[in-house]
Amino acid sequence: MPRTPRTFIAAALAALVAPAVARAEAAAADATTYEQRFLRLYADLHSPANGAFSPEGVPYHSAETLIVEAPDYGHETTSEAFSYWIWLEANYGRLKKDWAPLKSAFAKLEQVIVPTDADQPTNSFYNASHPATFAAERPTPEQYPSPLEAGVAPGQDPLFDELRTTYGTPDVYGMHWLLDVDDWYGFGNRGDGTSRPSYLNTFQRGPQESVWETIPQPSWEAFHWGGTAGYLPLFILDGNYARQWRYTDAPDADARVVQAMYWAQEWAHAQGVDPVTLPVDKASRMGDYLRYSLFDKYFKQPGCTSKACPPGTGDQSAHSLISWYYAWGGAADPNAGWAFRIGCSHVHFGYQNPVAAWALSTVPALAPRSPNGARDWGDSLKRQLEFYQWLQAAEGAIAGGATNSWNGAYDAPPPGTPTFHGLAYDEAPVYRDPPSNSWFGWQAWSMERLAEYRYLTNDAAAGALLDKWVGWVKSQVRLPGDGSYQIPATLAWSGAPDAWTGTPTGNPNLHVTVTAWTDDVGVTASLARALIFHSAAAKRWSGAANSESKGLAQNLLDRMWTLYKDDRGISSPEARQDYDRFFTQTVYVPPNFSGAMPNGDPIRPGVSFLDLRSKYRDDPEFARVEAAHRAGQAPVFRYHRFWAQAEVAMANADFGRLLADGASEVGAGGSSDGSGAAAEKGCGCSTSGADAGGIAALSLAAVRALWRRARARKALR
Repeated sequence: MPRTPRTFIAAALAALVAPAVARAEAAAADATTYEQRFLRLYADLHSPANGAFSPEGVPYHSAETLIVEAPDYGHETTSEAFSYWIWLEANYGRLKKDWAPLKSAFAKLEQVIVPTDADQPTNSFYNASHPATFAAERPTPEQYPSPLEAGVAPGQDPLFDELRTTYGTPDVYGMHWLLDVDDWYGFGNRGDGTSRPSYLNTFQRGPQESVWETIPQPSWEAFHWGGTAGYLPLFILDGNYARQWRYTDAPDADARVVQAMYWAQEWAHAQGVDPVTLPVDKASRMGDYLRYSLFDKYFKQPGCTSKACPPGTGDQSAHSLISWYYAWGGAADPNAGWAFRIGCSHVHFGYQNPVAAWALSTVPALAPRSPNGARDWGDSLKRQLEFYQWLQAAEGAIAGGATNSWNGAYDAPPPGTPTFHGLAYDEAPVYRDPPSNSWFGWQAWSMERLAEYRYLTNDAAAGALLDKWVGWVKSQVRLPGDGSYQIPATLAWSGAPDAWTGTPTGNPNLHVTVTAWTDDVGVTASLARALIFHSAAAKRWSGAANSESKGLAQNLLDRMWTLYKDDRGISSPEARQDYDRFFTQTVYVPPNFSGAMPNGDPIRPGVSFLDLRSKYRDDPEFARVEAAHRAGQAPVFRYHRFWAQAEVAMANADFGRLLADGASEVGAGGSSDGSGAAAEKGCGCSTSGADAGGIAALSLAAVRALWRRARARKALR
């Protein structure tokens, strides 16, 4: 369906608002409506004509190829996309009682994004008493390569022996974060230059390295491309470079897989399907290895403020929070005899997942097989809830995070920096271009998980956190009378939290301001899901749904569907001002480095982002990006990101099963009785224009009827 012009909607509302609202309120918000939306979007994603999957059945980051954000090319993919695919298929299994697609998706995940034994061949040489050689992170790319410092003592890895004993292998069972699905760069796997999908990496050079400043490199470094020692001299200064493999896990994606498989086994059980027939054990195993993210990068103890601080033994190096990554690697030569593993010292609130921690520590089907897995995740659950409490601003939003390695070098934090169990407050952990906690999406993603956890457990601390956060969100969402919507896009922060003593203080000196708004469909869907579970938790545990959260979630879902449903899914226009950096961004290359990409693109001082990716000039959309740059304008795109399409679909499915008329809730331990499920209308969000009186969203049928009549009268030109 073509996008409805907002000018037409405004005119229609002005003339017909009273009868339209009456029709909308009279229409039943039945579960079938929202479940059918899920199935429509599911079909859109799986239609070969829409290009969401590769010929091999791998989900692309986006159907479109020209897109630069965390992945630098649309037909790469991420562990994030795979985790959303698993979650999508779990929802499909619930609705259609068909679990074959979920099993197939997990098999594909295991085949292409969990490195095989051949992809990580030398783990048997790993020494858990010396996990890795220290190299400091540097503030800017210009300060790389960073020298290896053998004199800095790492701590002991307490996980390796028990995981090897439990699973009978020294290998790691986790997803590498980034794949080149079409082998666009030509790295291939294990140095072959042709296989696809292929493992690659981009970010390597500190918090100021945006995607526009990255140099893509293969995960298997065979010295075939780059310089004489491959790409290694761009990042690490060493006297003896070795051919090697290395992978990086994005822990929020692995945790999302666990979260999705929790729901899958619950729904399957409710249908009389034995959850053992689903890949629940594999999700549990992934969660077991995910514990590496709960430990400091070099297994130092929390509170480390110098490179000479004591190394940890046993669990001493656990900060117990889901950090930004864990990584592992080793020699490509099977006779070379070395391997490494690292955790991560930097923790962002947006990566926390209380549902995954709760499931791994309390749900028998997901409890890890290792001796300490369930215990460690129980500790993490408590620590995550404290972390949210510590970081909640006076207004209700959640601030950035913390680190155990100031400047990535175990420096001493500035005097007065607040601490949390030894970790120092960091307003923008991990990256600064743009600041990592300026994106509202982290709020929606992470608080949706907290809302699910509240729904499942009735945890009072989670409820208090969530109530305050939802109150802030409702004050910031805009529902104008023209049928559009705006949610927060970017945030600015001031002040800092109080030092953590075990009791929340309300953080009177920590504040957030919304600086821009958006209609981004993926983040809007994530926000809607947080509101849905906030309302459903009240319904489940108090007997009546929170009508304001329910009304706002429904309003967002209905308006988004009306405005932005198209032939390939859901998309809204995006003006990409940052695409100027195709032409203006210089990528730092050390003055003594010279090499080339697989296609011959030179890697040398002075190159641009585009110089390293000349194939972008062949993209069918590149001409208009270049034309917009010459005209001093921002090109406008409509993207179909896999995660966003899945998120919109699942938001509608959640509303249908939890809050709509005829909803049937399923939670921990089986179905609830759904008492107190009055379908109340209303919305506690801020409004403007004709909507200031609390006008409900037009029903889809009403808007489409108006649209058809106008087309028939040739009123639209």
